[in-house]
Amino acid sequence: MGDFGDRDAGDHAAAAAAAVDPNAVYALGRSSGESDRLSRQADELRPESEALVERTGLGPGDRAIDVGCGPRGILDLLAERVSPGGSVVGLDADAALVAMASEFVASRGLDHVELVLADARDTGIESGSFDLVHARTLLINIPEPLEAMTEMVRLARPGGWVVGIEPDIESALCYPSLPAFDRLCALFEAAQSRNGADPHFGRRMADLYRRAGLEDVTVEASAVLYPPGHSRRTIRADLVQSIRPQILELGLADEGELDELDASARAHFNDPNTIVMPGLMFLGWGRKPTTA
Repeated sequence: MGDFGDRDAGDHAAAAAAAVDPNAVYALGRSSGESDRLSRQADELRPESEALVERTGLGPGDRAIDVGCGPRGILDLLAERVSPGGSVVGLDADAALVAMASEFVASRGLDHVELVLADARDTGIESGSFDLVHARTLLINIPEPLEAMTEMVRLARPGGWVVGIEPDIESALCYPSLPAFDRLCALFEAAQSRNGADPHFGRRMADLYRRAGLEDVTVEASAVLYPPGHSRRTIRADLVQSIRPQILELGLADEGELDELDASARAHFNDPNTIVMPGLMFLGWGRKPTTA
């Protein structure tokens, strides 16, 4: 793409990213398993993402950015919406994920998508550069999410949209009940909280959007019961696997217990009679004021 405001923004953002450890910012850490999960998430949450972007009227010739895009994010969805004549930026603080996103973009022939290595809290990109600024399951995983949200608002043009999807795990449901599932949920919440993340962030979404300066803020909550075989059905166990090193380091559980919990939960999830709802998913959107 190459021209989204400050022509030195890519260099500035790369320098900013070099100064921050993505593992210290993103509570779920960095592993091949987590990268794979993020890639699956692009398909798992596609319906919600499509519905969210549809509300903004994003169209041909517009400019959009996916903040914390990971290995894929919604780069292809945004690229479809802004074509022809538009452009998309994917931004992440993890160089390995940016490399994966670059491969994805190349494989899809998305020549109007540019990848930037930068911290979501300080992107180095010129203010007012985008018609749409998007982040999905990012704010729930970082300390002080208002910093990233304020930066996202700064990147939007006056009258532009800032949108996102964030979970809230308190209403997780597994029926028939299973002690292993309850224990996995408790371990995940404890580890996330110790890392400065808020596993109940979804309910705070509208408040944070307003505090960051957006107007016309709206949120919706989605509760999905995933059928047997759906990859989202095992998300609670998958997330605990991603955060396993932190759980062990904090002394919340040992290797043996984690292995037993994982095996028990996955066997229960494989039972077609088990009902699984991992939690609520909040969709939020708001406009940047046209005047200061």
